Amino acid sequence: MRNRTLADFDRVVALGGGHGLGRVMSSLSSLGSRLTGIVTTTDNGGSTGRIRRSEGGIAWGDTRNCLNQLITEPSVASAMFEYRFSGNGELSGHNLGNLMLKALDHLSVRPLEAINLLRSLLKVDAALIPMSEQPVDLEAYDHEGNQVYGEVNIDQLKRMPQELMLSPHVRATREAVDAIAQADLILIGPGSFLTSLMPLLLLDDLTQALRRSSANMIYIGNLGRELSIAAAALTLAQKLELMEERIGRKMIDAVVVGPRVDTNEMHDRIVVKQALEASDIPYRHDRQLLRQALEQALVQLAART
Repeated sequence: MRNRTLADFDRVVALGGGHGLGRVMSSLSSLGSRLTGIVTTTDNGGSTGRIRRSEGGIAWGDTRNCLNQLITEPSVASAMFEYRFSGNGELSGHNLGNLMLKALDHLSVRPLEAINLLRSLLKVDAALIPMSEQPVDLEAYDHEGNQVYGEVNIDQLKRMPQELMLSPHVRATREAVDAIAQADLILIGPGSFLTSLMPLLLLDDLTQALRRSSANMIYIGNLGRELSIAAAALTLAQKLELMEERIGRKMIDAVVVGPRVDTNEMHDRIVVKQALEASDIPYRHDRQLLRQALEQALVQLAART
């Protein structure tokens, strides 16, 4: 394999939810337009959930979070985008960025156009693509076969669900499928396993694109404990197995994890295991340390081929 550093790659695609994906993309923001994020859109909590219940449409919260972390030039526009209303009125708790995206959604033909308009306003070079442009929720059958609806409820399950699905059945955004087809490096994680990572892999056309891809794939593990009790009980090997079961083949070539993660079962994958914590928020990845760990994984992958 010729590529040895991130700077050598023409198309890097990162998959995930708001906080984790935003942190990965901000650590790789020097790649500019060569970097694409594919964002989960099943959130039904907080400001996003309130907007969806009253106005419909896709979940914007994770996309807004990614845009927040990619803003490199603070401006009046970026301050507005990050503003959250306080007080006790109807706007209390709403994030202005969510409302701006929703307003643009009403004005635009497609949600992707709304994101691109705000990327231009906020001077963000990296592309962000919603996993689907159709409104969709996460649904599950718990260990007893009871139906559980919505991300918020699924994250409260104490045992792994029998089945996880999207409701209704939707298609992936065409540009997301194209981005994966053209990628020469794919990253997935960190993020809540059941509600940030798995929803992406429930899109059949997206997993088909992953299955066909010849790109290396690197999984980035969480630093903090999973909020979901069910997902927190999974080992690293079990998470990879569940993801690859959805993709339809073994695809994850390397893992980047913190020093306390059990990697004993990682016999046939590259493992980069080191301190990655940010000094200010320990459960968030330090951008520079994460980039260095990814570079290290790429060097080892190149040496293996």
